[in-house]
Amino acid sequence: MFDRFNRNIDYLRISVTDRCNLRCRYCMPEEGVKLLRHEDILSFNEITEFTRVAVSNGISRVRITGGEPLVRKNIVALVGMIAGISGITDLSMTTNGILLGEYAIALKHSGLQRVNISLDAIDPRRYKYITRNGNVKDVLEGIRAATDAGLLPVKINCVVSESRNEKDAWALAEFCMKKNLSIRYIRQMDLCRGVFSVVDGGTGGNCMMCNRLRLTAKGKLKPCLFSPAEFDIRELGYEKALRLAVENKPEAGINNNTGEFYNIGG
Repeated sequence: MFDRFNRNIDYLRISVTDRCNLRCRYCMPEEGVKLLRHEDILSFNEITEFTRVAVSNGISRVRITGGEPLVRKNIVALVGMIAGISGITDLSMTTNGILLGEYAIALKHSGLQRVNISLDAIDPRRYKYITRNGNVKDVLEGIRAATDAGLLPVKINCVVSESRNEKDAWALAEFCMKKNLSIRYIRQMDLCRGVFSVVDGGTGGNCMMCNRLRLTAKGKLKPCLFSPAEFDIRELGYEKALRLAVENKPEAGINNNTGEFYNIGG
């Protein structure tokens, strides 16, 4: 699928839940947020059938996100359903890693190919502060489990205030070098003000190269993270929602006052 600016839209990010087991300061208020009703969240069958239609129209890369995708009940079964769709060449997941120690082997067996793990500090006290009570030991165990299971390459996503030169980022870079992990630095973004930049070590944030669509947990297909535009796959049908999302993908992001990171997905 090509948009108006001749970008090949072949990458779908699927948020399977708005729930998370952390309360990171840059993502979610300490008291949490109003969560979707279970009946409003897309079912496994809806997610799988939409993905099947998207792949038949040119999507070849799929990433599962959240919230935290591993808190979705029976997530391994959903991964297996998506992995069974012919035409997907890259099936990955972004996770905070807290539950990877429990799920890594099963995810690999179900067809997941690789993971990106969100980790902003290696120091236990700093991690606990940033995530509001998270335990970095759980993430380290998740990284080990993902590596042992063959969910490779394991990539680390590090959110920074300004750049990779910050203290937490430096310490994390040393850890990744020792563990032979690749690391990407993601500058803190502001959806409403339209503050974003190109990912240091990746291609995210480069509007000229953007090939992504995002499906939210409640079935809204978004052509751009920094745009309020969205198309309801339940109301419009899968084919029409896809067509409208591609046709209305903006040349560049501006701002988005209709969603938050926790309910759109990473």
